[in-house]
Amino acid sequence: MQNLNLVHLNGLRALESVARLGSMQAAAAELGVSVGAVSQQVIKVEAQLGRPVFARTSRGLVLAPGAEPLVARLRDGFEALSQAVAIGRETDDTLLTVTVAPVFASRFILPRLDRFAALYPDIRLRLDATSKLADFTRDDVDVGVRIGRGEWPGVTADLLLPQVVFPVCAPALAKGLTQPADLLTLPILMDGQAMFSWDLWLHAAGLGDCRVTPRHVFSEASLCLEAAIAGQGVMLAWHLLALAAVRQNCLVVPFPQRAPTGMGHYLVTRAGARRPQKVRVFDAWLRQELADAMADWAQIDAKAATL
Repeated sequence: MQNLNLVHLNGLRALESVARLGSMQAAAAELGVSVGAVSQQVIKVEAQLGRPVFARTSRGLVLAPGAEPLVARLRDGFEALSQAVAIGRETDDTLLTVTVAPVFASRFILPRLDRFAALYPDIRLRLDATSKLADFTRDDVDVGVRIGRGEWPGVTADLLLPQVVFPVCAPALAKGLTQPADLLTLPILMDGQAMFSWDLWLHAAGLGDCRVTPRHVFSEASLCLEAAIAGQGVMLAWHLLALAAVRQNCLVVPFPQRAPTGMGHYLVTRAGARRPQKVRVFDAWLRQELADAMADWAQIDAKAATL
């Protein structure tokens, strides 16, 4: 431990960040300081260590010969410190911080918060609605819900529900539709952040040779949904996004074809971490809400099949 008195901890942190991220610019962004500050910290800690850690080349910084063991130990050490801080902060079992995408928060979690509060009155939910992926080793979050393929580094990802997409539109627009190809005559609404394309559904509907050109593009799925509710066109939605609007007859699903995207909704927590009771109850509650939502969809589809 006495060796730590020989160097500045901030300098070691800067050194580890530069080595891991590959540049001073990236390290500065992660640490929230200027590039010049990172450079000075690295120079100072190299002087305190009495050896160069990086070689300055025309291609940028590279590790100096023999520096890899030092960097590896620093990486392990800061990871251990991060986990220790996380353990130290697990003192409030009444506050659960959940990171979710804004569309999932507004369209699925918020309308159901009263049910969670009724079941677990001693747990307060703090929703961090952001499109940025949380770093569970550094950020103050307990659990998250993400849409993707479940292959994110540093987390344990458990599948909640596969993502399946299908067209939705206002009832007035659906009146003249008799076959899937008729959708191509309607204005196409596009979620610019979507990780899937119309080609998926077109193939599922037997229209693989067709292409669509969006009439309007939105930066967020909720905006796209609101435009569809307003009768501006047709969009590709998924079950959890469209359920409330379809149940209220603000939107309809004109055709039964569905297209799996290969992605899903996942519950994510820090890799290797013990899940506290508050996370386990949120997991169980969310899975029950998802099961209820899909049961509602089964009723909607059964009713549509009889029309």
